[in-house]
Amino acid sequence: MKTNLKLAYTVWSIILTAIILTACQKDELTTFDHDSGIYFDLLGDDRDSIIYTFAYNMNKASDTVHIPVSISGIRESKDKSYSVYVEADSSTASEGIHYQKLSENYIVSSGNGKTTLPVIIHNTPDLEEKSVSLIIKLKETNDFHIENPRIIRTRVVFSARLEQPIWWSMWLGEYSRTKHQLFMIATEQTTLTMDGLDAPKNLFFADMLRIMSNNPFQWVDRNPLKGYEIKTDDNGATYKFFHKENPNRTILLRKNAGSGLYHFIDELGREVR
Repeated sequence: MKTNLKLAYTVWSIILTAIILTACQKDELTTFDHDSGIYFDLLGDDRDSIIYTFAYNMNKASDTVHIPVSISGIRESKDKSYSVYVEADSSTASEGIHYQKLSENYIVSSGNGKTTLPVIIHNTPDLEEKSVSLIIKLKETNDFHIENPRIIRTRVVFSARLEQPIWWSMWLGEYSRTKHQLFMIATEQTTLTMDGLDAPKNLFFADMLRIMSNNPFQWVDRNPLKGYEIKTDDNGATYKFFHKENPNRTILLRKNAGSGLYHFIDELGREVR
């Protein structure tokens, strides 16, 4: 009886070992020896979407999002091309407005197993109020087949919308996105602490914003290297404040009837103080 059990155990061990070896061989064939495939190589939090914001860069008119792309299977010693398309019905971003039209083909250089898809997005005024999404999918070509349909689709979500940080009211009072934007321009800071020991430093930054808000024209004259301009389209009834590299993103300036001074106007129509 013991001999039979030992024999059966030995037979099953041989069979199991054969199955494992066969599986490993098949996996190796799938990974290295099959025709070239292509997929979006996104990991972790970026598995489904890539999130981008222009919120901290008013002067940036456009930027390039690089989506990682990987090749599976055989890597040949020649350049190959792959293709993508925009799933327009599922996207809220508009071609030619929010993003530059994608090319017909993109090249993967000889022998490379990885590349990136460059997507040029634009910093438009409407992105201060909303985010837009761009759905991009890979498609099969003569050079690359599609092996796993679950990893050939990605989404780029982008905006220029600021949100009130927790430290804001402690140092800067009433919040608006326009005031937040001006704060970053004036101070070149994106955050302040809530530590009372940092009060002198934080109040100094708050004062920098106040000086800018009280006399925008003087601020522009004194900070030429920052690249901001103020111009009028209606003979001085109102002015527009903008960075020379992105004249489409403007902040309105309007004269206060009582003081005769011009003040920035926020998204709710209030003077920035």
